[in-house]
Amino acid sequence: MKYLLAYFFLFSIVLNMVQGQAQSPLENVLIISTENNTQVHSTKNGKLLINVSKKDVTKFKANGLVYYSDFGAIGDGKTDDIDAIAAAHAFANQHGLPVNSDEGATYYIGGKNRTAVIRTDTDFGNAAFIIDDTDVENRNAHVFLVSSELQPFKLEGITSLKRNQEKINVSLPGPCLITVTNSHVRRYIRFGPNQNDGSPQTDIFIVDKQGNVDMDAPIIWDFEQITDITALPIDETTLTITGGRFTTVANKAESRYTYYSRGIAIRRSNVLVDGLIHLVTGEGDHGAPYGGFINIGDCANVTVQNTILTGRKTYQTIGSAGVTVSMGSYDISLSRALNVSFVNCSQTNDINDRTYWGIMGSNYCKNLVLDNCTFSRFDAHMGVANATILNSTLGHQGINAIGNGTFTLENSTIYGRNLINLRSDYGSTWQGEFIIRNCVFVPAGGSSTSASLIGGSNSGQHDFGYTCYMPERIIIENLHIDDSNHPDDYNGPAIFANFNSNMTDDSYREKFPYVRTREVILRNVTTATGKALRISDNPFMFKDVKVITERQ
Repeated sequence: MKYLLAYFFLFSIVLNMVQGQAQSPLENVLIISTENNTQVHSTKNGKLLINVSKKDVTKFKANGLVYYSDFGAIGDGKTDDIDAIAAAHAFANQHGLPVNSDEGATYYIGGKNRTAVIRTDTDFGNAAFIIDDTDVENRNAHVFLVSSELQPFKLEGITSLKRNQEKINVSLPGPCLITVTNSHVRRYIRFGPNQNDGSPQTDIFIVDKQGNVDMDAPIIWDFEQITDITALPIDETTLTITGGRFTTVANKAESRYTYYSRGIAIRRSNVLVDGLIHLVTGEGDHGAPYGGFINIGDCANVTVQNTILTGRKTYQTIGSAGVTVSMGSYDISLSRALNVSFVNCSQTNDINDRTYWGIMGSNYCKNLVLDNCTFSRFDAHMGVANATILNSTLGHQGINAIGNGTFTLENSTIYGRNLINLRSDYGSTWQGEFIIRNCVFVPAGGSSTSASLIGGSNSGQHDFGYTCYMPERIIIENLHIDDSNHPDDYNGPAIFANFNSNMTDDSYREKFPYVRTREVILRNVTTATGKALRISDNPFMFKDVKVITERQ
């Protein structure tokens, strides 16, 4: 024991000598190598001190990978292994080595304020991870953070940008992800029970080393001023994370908007997640919401495939308007992310069980794809530019979105209240087109309802920080509407819901005009009742929409 104490005393001296030289502020880690045995120690202020014996350094490099047990992980499901897990990744990051879990291990991760930073390929294999959120020191600390060694930097000399601008006047070291903000302009000024004053105008896009903008994810705003513009170099190689069975023991905190971030955050471009399972246990009659077990942001080109996730229980709180609201709680959260795909993914809960919140939420994203997924919801809060849903089934919360570009829905079954719902809290806006092909719509999951395909509302009296649009053109081809369960006064499904029940004649005035759809093209739309598709319960509002029925 006296030798061990002396060793850590020496370690602390070394730490003071090299403070800031061999550590990352994020990881809060110091790694040294001596003749002593490999050991991991956590200080009172949370710093992780790692000594890797010179013999082990040689062995790990020769093996070409490291295991969690190499740094002291027990894997018995009881001992808190987070320090050993973080240490293994810190060493692997330093030497460019992949990390593997130990065969059949169960790693317990308690509430310590510690994040394991992943910068190399990681195989969680068949190991289990228990993430206990019942007593958490820092609810904002992710358990794992997938990050890049490349560092962001500020861009100089760019004072304005235009929507759909094709090139910016910069020379870069390689392809970069550009984030730009004008804090003098507010967008997404939310309406309703969770009302707010909006968010600063922001955008994210990709440019090559000559400054050419990737027009598959174009600039969507005019920036007359720029208060911040940052470039993040994009990693050329793909980082792969495979396997793992994670179980979250849910928090029992007060039901308020104090989101927990206890999962895997991805902040690096070009990442593949394959074969992960996430379960949830211990949810009671109250709890704080979650911000996504898989939390993807400030990155591009991420694919999650062959993965099973879990919807979170819905809890209520008092919203900003002073009324009771249901809190969104997510297993998937996306923010400022481009080219993100979920392929062959599902969830453990019944997708039509309304006691669980919709599994997904997103903000400021572009080019989102669901392919062969079974989820309770697709959602875009503060806008998505281009979205595609293929070969999928979406449950009780269906498709909720605002944004621009093209929304493509193909070969899918939708159980929401509408086929696509344009979120009314953000103005029910979509500036672009909807393309719907080869789908089945089961309104409200088969409950008795008067079906409408495109849902939303906009009174024209609220300033959302932008002009609100309905899709300019909607193409619907080979759609079957299962409206077999309906009220007695049902007149058949409507293309549009009643977006503004007060707009019934020309006397109504919109302070902020809502731009309506120009045309709807219908090809082979059928209903279970045999009733024809009609325009809306409010035909006046949509009197100028051109509906074209094409025979096949």
